[in-house]
Amino acid sequence: MAKMSPEDKLAAVQRYVNGKESSRTVAADFGISHRYLLSLVKQYEHNGVEAFIRRYTNYTKAFKLDVLNYMAEYGTSFNETAAFFNIAGASSVQNWKKQLDTQGEDALQPKKKGRLSMKKESTKQPKNVLAEGSTEALQARIKQLEMENEYFKKVECLSSSQGKIATKDKVKVICELRHKYSVKALVAYADIQRSTFYDMAKKFDLPDPDVDLKAEIQAIYDEHEGRYGYRRIRDELANRGQKVNHKKVQRIMKELGLKCIVRMKKYKSFKGTVGEIADNILDRNFKAEAPNEKWVTDITEFKLFGEKLYLSPVLDLFNGEIITYTIGSRPTYSLVSEMLEKALKRLPEDHQLLMHSDQGWHYQMKQYHHSLKARGIVQSMSRKGNCHDNSVMENYFGIMKSEFLYLKEFESIEHFKEELEKYMNYYNTKRIKAKLKLSPVQYRTQFTQAA
Repeated sequence: MAKMSPEDKLAAVQRYVNGKESSRTVAADFGISHRYLLSLVKQYEHNGVEAFIRRYTNYTKAFKLDVLNYMAEYGTSFNETAAFFNIAGASSVQNWKKQLDTQGEDALQPKKKGRLSMKKESTKQPKNVLAEGSTEALQARIKQLEMENEYFKKVECLSSSQGKIATKDKVKVICELRHKYSVKALVAYADIQRSTFYDMAKKFDLPDPDVDLKAEIQAIYDEHEGRYGYRRIRDELANRGQKVNHKKVQRIMKELGLKCIVRMKKYKSFKGTVGEIADNILDRNFKAEAPNEKWVTDITEFKLFGEKLYLSPVLDLFNGEIITYTIGSRPTYSLVSEMLEKALKRLPEDHQLLMHSDQGWHYQMKQYHHSLKARGIVQSMSRKGNCHDNSVMENYFGIMKSEFLYLKEFESIEHFKEELEKYMNYYNTKRIKAKLKLSPVQYRTQFTQAA
């Protein structure tokens, strides 16, 4: 992959953001992977041009801890975290996490740059060695002594009854303690090879230590009718006071055969230019600081009992809440005008609302423009044929269809409408959004109370 100058990085990003070319096309022209281009785009979205200015990289220990704490709290990836804090490479964040996990906070202390003097002895400690007398070293020593004491007691019971402790007995003892102490430390103290331990442990019919957790995951999955993936189940477990790594939840769900349903494509309402096209003011800035700052809308299609139904909702970008919706058997303008009329009843008189949609013919109508202008609402539209400009609405339709349309069985059109109303209420008031860790209404209520 070609090494890029700051100017080249900025040129590649601006060409992708402002143009109509795919990430793969732009990346190929600059001799980089499309994944690397997308990571540059994310850095640019968070930090603008400053993202590509050469930065001082000898970060302090406090800064590194802030970065890792943010990543742990919000569940962001290494790439997302690096982009948010304007760090040149995601690998730096990955290395900090590894150092913290294996060596403790002291390992994050920045090292002096330059070569070590040949006249002085290096004071650098070997890896995984904690400073003598430090809090971390004392805690590690206490943990080691606790492990040795528990192991000795269990082994002593076996040796007194059998006269001699066999390797298979050591393996049994380690299996009992492995969920409290690390296997590496246990096998080292027992003086057996790790490979020997794992080979022998496979042959034992041991009780499943995750039986209660599996039952809890299954219950959450069933409660939400298969709508939750491993990330939301992890968040729900955390809300219930049980912190579990998302990878473990993912592994258990795979063992249990629990999987979310795939998504389908949506209805397209673009029929060319039939009215006035508004500028793309939203410009993919999907973040809102407060309710009723940015709304997005679109139309999607259902096929049921040989008929078609059309849904027109409006969504608040602040918390992902569905403000209101209309549903009809034909995608007429009244479908959109009624939706807008219902939504405006919930809009405060004092507002600075931006209303975004695609270039569907409904949103080009003079009546629609006039209704927005009369309430002092700024109109914004996606670029022609660019679904990413309204991706939040697209994402909602995918979730709603996979969690509701393809999951439920309906007796009639009326039954479908009744169940849809229940799902909308569930989505707003109960269903956890991964980024918020709460449902949309819970998040809005929390914000309002704090304001």
